[in-house]
Amino acid sequence: MSKALPLNDSDFPKEVVESGLPVLVDFWATWCGPCQTMGPILDNIADEYEGKVKVMKLNVDSNPVTPSTFGVRGIPTLILFNKGEIVDRIVGAVPKGTVDGLIKKVLG
Repeated sequence: MSKALPLNDSDFPKEVVESGLPVLVDFWATWCGPCQTMGPILDNIADEYEGKVKVMKLNVDSNPVTPSTFGVRGIPTLILFNKGEIVDRIVGAVPKGTVDGLIKKVLG
């Protein structure tokens, strides 16, 4: 079973901007209840879309540069990147179907 992979400020350019696959980044924190709710949903998404979309998690407390760069003001925030560009974002805990809809914007 695939899981959302950890991401940090220094890996962001290589893992997201230069990725050949679309990348869904979860901006989260350990103390955030709604973030914890999204964890299993994102692990399920990572499993379902393995090989088609990378799912990554960036802890905003440990990595303050990237959230600031992308204007993340609330968590959880999910940002979908394709070829290094932002496709769309979702702020707050949402059902799996909403995340599926976001991903289908790049997969068709």
